[in-house]
Amino acid sequence: MKFRYVDRCIALAVVAFLPVVALASSFEVTPTMRAELEKQSKVLAAWAADPIIVAAVKEQNAKGPIAGMDNAKWKAVRRSDPIVQGLTGSAAGQFLKKKVEANNGTLDKAFLNGAQGEKVAFAEKTISYIHRGQEKFDVPMRTGKAWQMTRPWFDESLQGYALQVAVPVMDGGKAIGVLVASVPVTYLERVAKK
Repeated sequence: MKFRYVDRCIALAVVAFLPVVALASSFEVTPTMRAELEKQSKVLAAWAADPIIVAAVKEQNAKGPIAGMDNAKWKAVRRSDPIVQGLTGSAAGQFLKKKVEANNGTLDKAFLNGAQGEKVAFAEKTISYIHRGQEKFDVPMRTGKAWQMTRPWFDESLQGYALQVAVPVMDGGKAIGVLVASVPVTYLERVAKK
């Protein structure tokens, strides 16, 4: 029996997807990993308190999201687009890039959201433009407290599994935005083996 090209592609996709499902369903955050996630949340909170980050969020909140931009349109925006270049090239974008590069793979893919969930800055272009409606944004914004993911997800940009941590950006005791970063599972596994 001959497989058509489409059938082969579907079969390969299913085989490639099985490890994703297996890791996501079997991965358990150990107490050591939880302690490391707490530690990384504190590091991220220090970044979120930096005057560069706070000023960038305040400025964005005064403007609001890009008119007409949603997550579907964002996916089509290329990394070379002036909008993306503006978000990575801003003072806050450069701050995040330097912080990510300096921490040797502990925190990765950092991005900053304004009060409506829209992007303010990032080290690299994100998959989504608006994160309102997702726990990683809603919990820190509503409670003023850190949030941590408990199940790994496959981060396409990292080409590996990660857990995300998110912290509020505070001003005058009020959450005005959210800073999110990924903690690679490979890093957490190394920590757990120590």
